[in-house]
Amino acid sequence: MYIIKVKGIAKIPDYVQLRDEKFTLLAYFRVDRPDKSLDKLGLGDKQDQIMNIINDLPFGQVTKLDI
Repeated sequence: MYIIKVKGIAKIPDYVQLRDEKFTLLAYFRVDRPDKSLDKLGLGDKQDQIMNIINDLPFGQVTKLDI
């Protein structure tokens, strides 16, 4: 799985994209509201770990997420 942090502009908030190995979009959620999206993917129990990675991730960088 891959993760991308997208910088918002003006009134648009920052977002995160989670993509699979074929780069198909799995989830797209606001940085400050990941709850429902991660639960739908079955990653709700790893939310703290994923959010720590997101908070340290620079904007626009594609990073492989091994969970």
